Amino acid sequence: MNLLNLTPEAAQETLASWVSARGEAAYRVRQILPRLWQRPVRSWRDAPEIPAALAEALSGEFPLPRLELGRKQVSADGTVKFLWVLPDGEAIESVWIPDGRRHTLCISSQVGCALGCVFCATGRMGFYRHLEPWEIAGQVREMALDPALGKPTNVVFMGMGEPLHNWNAVDVALTILNHPRGLGMGARHITVSTVGLLPGLKRLAARREQFRLAVSLHAPTSARRRAIMPVERKYALADLMAAVRQFKRRVTLEYVLIAGVNDAPEDALALAGLAKPVGALVNLLPLHPGGAPQLVSASPAGLKRFATTLRERGVTVSVRRSRGLDISAACGQLRVETERAGQVRADQHAGVE
Repeated sequence: MNLLNLTPEAAQETLASWVSARGEAAYRVRQILPRLWQRPVRSWRDAPEIPAALAEALSGEFPLPRLELGRKQVSADGTVKFLWVLPDGEAIESVWIPDGRRHTLCISSQVGCALGCVFCATGRMGFYRHLEPWEIAGQVREMALDPALGKPTNVVFMGMGEPLHNWNAVDVALTILNHPRGLGMGARHITVSTVGLLPGLKRLAARREQFRLAVSLHAPTSARRRAIMPVERKYALADLMAAVRQFKRRVTLEYVLIAGVNDAPEDALALAGLAKPVGALVNLLPLHPGGAPQLVSASPAGLKRFATTLRERGVTVSVRRSRGLDISAACGQLRVETERAGQVRADQHAGVE
């Protein structure tokens, strides 16, 4: 059994039954459980408080799977891109983004993505499979195992995949990330980003924890959005904004500015009309050049004008800069480049950096 696929409470119950059946002292559970997430180890044998015979038995009954490093790129701005190879040979990405005392890890929830947004390398890749809970939360676990990095202060589900399309696994992963016997991260430091799958939005809103929500909007009208985000054909913008109004927490609207596509003055006015009534924060981002080679980011001056228009209409705006411009930091970019070179499976045992 893979204990890393269970919520901490379920893992504790499973361990308690197993320890009792072996005739071990009950306190052994209190020694074993923290080594899953709170103080993770690479293998049970690395936990000195666990006797060798018990560690051997744990290795046989509850092996600890790992994400295997396929490639690693480090940007001059400190951004680090990881390509993880999974047990079946597929690959996913995580991005470590340092910003002063804040260290954000952008994690993946699927191999590829079924939503097909035209400005996203992962969307052009297509959908391969869902990730399991351990493969999602395991991206954070790998950081905790890295002495040079450590556990991030913030986690965002903005990597490969649509998290609400993989709700069952993401639901468990959120519990692992937040639970005090898991990774113990505050819910307000965990952000789920979605293109707007309404059934999943309802499930996320039903959770009592104050997880953050970011909606990938990227266009202020249904017609504009349909041209770049196929999901608009199933879940219309009007219905999405109605769901946002029902969300009991402040929502961030993500908006990547693409020259000639969604950066006109009337787009800014229309976006203000959506954001202001719901009190949303608008997060403006220049298009990362690695995301869609056929598209061009709005200029810095254009981005500034767009932000000014929003602020003049009472909208709170955050303007982000692209990180990792000297590496393959765009979502899905490193996976696509590595796949083209035929290295995804070849690097599985190579530890390429």
